[in-house]
Amino acid sequence: MSFQQGLSGLNAASRNLDVIGHNIANANTTGMKASRANFSAMYANSIGIVGSNADTGGGLGTTVNSVTQQFTQGNIENTGFALDVAINGSGFYPMSMPDGTRAYTRSGSFNMDSTGNIVTAEGAKLLGYATDAKGQRVTSALAPLNLATSQVVNAKQSTAITAEFTLDAKAEVAATAVPRTPVTTYGTTFKAYDAQGLEVPVGLYFSKTANNQWDVYTSVNGAAPTATGTSVSFDANGTLTAGGSQTLALSSPNGTFNVSLDLSKSKQVNAEFAVVDLQQDGYTTGRMINMTIGQDGVVTASYSNGQTLAAGQIALTNFRNVQGLGVTGNGYWLETQASGQALDGVPGSGSFGVLQAGSLEQANVDLTAELVDMMTAQRAYQANAQTIKTQDQILSTAVNLR
Repeated sequence: MSFQQGLSGLNAASRNLDVIGHNIANANTTGMKASRANFSAMYANSIGIVGSNADTGGGLGTTVNSVTQQFTQGNIENTGFALDVAINGSGFYPMSMPDGTRAYTRSGSFNMDSTGNIVTAEGAKLLGYATDAKGQRVTSALAPLNLATSQVVNAKQSTAITAEFTLDAKAEVAATAVPRTPVTTYGTTFKAYDAQGLEVPVGLYFSKTANNQWDVYTSVNGAAPTATGTSVSFDANGTLTAGGSQTLALSSPNGTFNVSLDLSKSKQVNAEFAVVDLQQDGYTTGRMINMTIGQDGVVTASYSNGQTLAAGQIALTNFRNVQGLGVTGNGYWLETQASGQALDGVPGSGSFGVLQAGSLEQANVDLTAELVDMMTAQRAYQANAQTIKTQDQILSTAVNLR
């Protein structure tokens, strides 16, 4: 009788249609991995048969042996949102679920909660490593990543100024020029900061006193320029030979403080005066205004005072056998004995993929292939139904024999 075989075929085809339907329904689910139904044949007895007829154990049909997920890479789509992060390669985001358990996901659609934690829509917290201000890991223990949005970067007093100028070799000696060359003709202005972050306007000027020699003047808080007492000199090639290191006295309502001035890279050439580079190491108080995530998972916060500080590093986790992961709802997987223990690391190291911020990994569902598989499964369902119908007709004929 083929009723059993036909019924098993109907059940298997129905299960296959369920799997295909699930894939199609989640074609737009971020980080979703398509599933596949695996079939196996059933036999009443095919081993250890006594006698010459080895086909005594008849086939009983088919069954869905397992449903496995396909962990191939999904397409990466740009979203422009800073907290959308896609994994390009292998690995999972380790998450701390609201109940304290650990779960894993490929969906990088994150947000920030009221306390600065990076979380999913379900409230799971993204785990990572603590780092120093430069992004170097300082611990091997995973912990929820937190962006202290209310954190203030304290002001830093200026201590060093590095300046690079190109002085005009054709310039006349200021004292003999007609009319006399103003002190402020060759120079620039910038801002320094005291210990409380108050701005200190500074002017830095050069006045030619002889061939290949210039006096240096400074103006603080809008006052008239005054000589620093140290000149800069150049050789016949225009290379600085003296005066490259100086000390400036700056003042603010909070007092006077000294800063070092480095002019060692300045030159004198046959070209118009130009400011090539000018930097100072002080800054005022700042609050976080933006954040970025690098390919290596380092989260960098940008502050209103122009400073950037690392706020942690996103971790990735992989498994010896990803097919053994337990599947839960909302795109999460769980560690099982079959998957092996979680292997934690950072993006871009070892076999881990890299991160792409402002993007999301789409489901790896091939809609065209799924629709073809659906038609094939439908035909299989119809064919198995037809075998049952045919068997019924045969039995009816046999019952009606007279």
